[in-house]
Amino acid sequence: MDDIVLKLAVIGAAGIGAQWLAWKLHLPAIVLLLVAGFVAGPATGFLDPATDFGTAYRPMVSIAVAIILFEGGLTLNYSEIRETSTAVRRIIMYAGPLTWGMAALAAHHIGGLSWPTAIVLGAILVVTGPTVIIPLLRQAQLEARPASLLRWEAIVNDPIGALFAVLSFEVIMVYIGLHQADNLAMLILFGFTLAIVGGWAAARLIVWSFVNGHVPEYLKAPVLLATVVAIYAATNMVLEEAGLLTVTVMGLVLANSRIASLTDMRRFKETITTLLVSGVFIILTASLSLDDIRSLDLSAALFVAALLLVIRPVAVMLATIRSGLTLQERILTSWIAPRGVVAVAVSGLFGTLLADVGVADAGRMVAFTFAVVVTTILLHGFTLAPLAKFLKLRKDAKPGILIVGGSRWSTALARKLKEAEVPVMLADQNWNHLTEARLASIPVYFGEVLSEAAHHAIDPRSFTSLIAAGDNDAYNALVCTDFGPELGRSHVFQIGRIDEKARKALNFTLGGRSLTREPVSFHDLREKLLDGWTFQLTRLTDEYGWAAYETSRPDGALILLWIKPSGAIVFAATTSNTPAANDRILSFAIPKDEARAEAASKTARKAETTPAAKTAPDQKPLAAAGGTDQGKTPQ
Repeated sequence: MDDIVLKLAVIGAAGIGAQWLAWKLHLPAIVLLLVAGFVAGPATGFLDPATDFGTAYRPMVSIAVAIILFEGGLTLNYSEIRETSTAVRRIIMYAGPLTWGMAALAAHHIGGLSWPTAIVLGAILVVTGPTVIIPLLRQAQLEARPASLLRWEAIVNDPIGALFAVLSFEVIMVYIGLHQADNLAMLILFGFTLAIVGGWAAARLIVWSFVNGHVPEYLKAPVLLATVVAIYAATNMVLEEAGLLTVTVMGLVLANSRIASLTDMRRFKETITTLLVSGVFIILTASLSLDDIRSLDLSAALFVAALLLVIRPVAVMLATIRSGLTLQERILTSWIAPRGVVAVAVSGLFGTLLADVGVADAGRMVAFTFAVVVTTILLHGFTLAPLAKFLKLRKDAKPGILIVGGSRWSTALARKLKEAEVPVMLADQNWNHLTEARLASIPVYFGEVLSEAAHHAIDPRSFTSLIAAGDNDAYNALVCTDFGPELGRSHVFQIGRIDEKARKALNFTLGGRSLTREPVSFHDLREKLLDGWTFQLTRLTDEYGWAAYETSRPDGALILLWIKPSGAIVFAATTSNTPAANDRILSFAIPKDEARAEAASKTARKAETTPAAKTAPDQKPLAAAGGTDQGKTPQ
């Protein structure tokens, strides 16, 4: 018992550690997870999942895969597929079967596998895992259309590939006389119908119960998770692996339902999925034996090369003819097709089933699948971003800022950021507030930034920070609260003055950080702008450093942020560090000449109100402050 607890703890620590290290080093997380699984399994023998977890091993992996696919379905919104619907449909309907057929031929004639093993393997390799593609898309920063295409294909194809494998296996069972053909046709038809209808019905039941208040808020996420597992298990009792299609349909229907609490549940599911992906990848990699690895010879390498360099490109290029995609998008899609958890899990299941009915080389199917998974993860993981950049399908990688509120002050800020070559967008629901920004060619979003449409039109991944700069402090706080989970709570800022007592009374999860070290109200910023204050961009050098800048800057200048030579943005309110040489400081201050004039004016006004100094007995004070007594007769 203690040994199992220790191994589970190691799996959890290694999985999250690999995810963190990948984030820190900007590497594909799946690559590090594979390394961790290999070290824990084949390299050291510390983990042997089939032995350690016994009969619970397969069901545990299957349920984890179902939850992962359900969470993937929650990310699919119909509005995202409008521009790529034809391409996605053709890839699923045409490229999938083409890949199945060509992969089966290659597995038999090139890889040397028997026909039963080759046919089932070809079906399994239709899938392109969302557990791999979604982290890669997050790091590669693709444009919206190719990213949407790859995400939809990965999530929808996973259950379809698993069902292709089921169909292949059942046909083989009929061929060798273990199943009846009539029963098989009815079983598959009923299983597919049940999977689709059951997923839709489960989603509508969840929507009805949540909207009508039949489930309390604190139980919504647990109820949702339990329903996913239950509907998956129920469908699988009718047709093996049909539950994967059920949970995907359920997630898709829920994603396009208007449930107020769905956002919070989606974040909870993302957390669970991150843990499951990390653990499942390590467990599946650790289950690979050294004998499986040694069975991979030149024929296996040639099969993998044929799959990546011939089969996938031919299938996608043929399927996407006149689909509305550009040539660059077709090339990218034909290359990027990493396999992941579902491929490995399904190959393990059917490899065992085929071995049980006497297929001699069924065990090699798992090794071939792992070879494809490892190769595609490494090649596609490290080539997606460079290829997207070469094909000009990558968004601007520079950190950007989304500014909410189209006042004159925020427009001036956006203009200065654009001048500094920082990607910026100004959002406001009043068209007139965006007039000056549009004339200055500043990207704008017209509409309610908190709406669902805005979250599809404004990709949060295009921006690393947000500034809520409206004239309503409560609205600014609401915007920061909404975007905080997307951008990170340390990257959402707001203007406005909230006294300390009021701030302590608020929940610490509400609102964002103050844009300035000392909070300044919208009214004060507007008045300063009317008084002649401007945004100023100052570059520090080795000779003109931070100390010299502090000495020379006008009194009261507000330092907002500075831009590093790499393009990274550091907000002054969030750091105790100081700018270095070659950093560009963005401040809001009165120009130096006007500052000097204002200082002289203040000195003069002070002199006017200061009592006159004592005069000598034989002298009289001036008749008027600051004037002279010329032309007047002494009294």
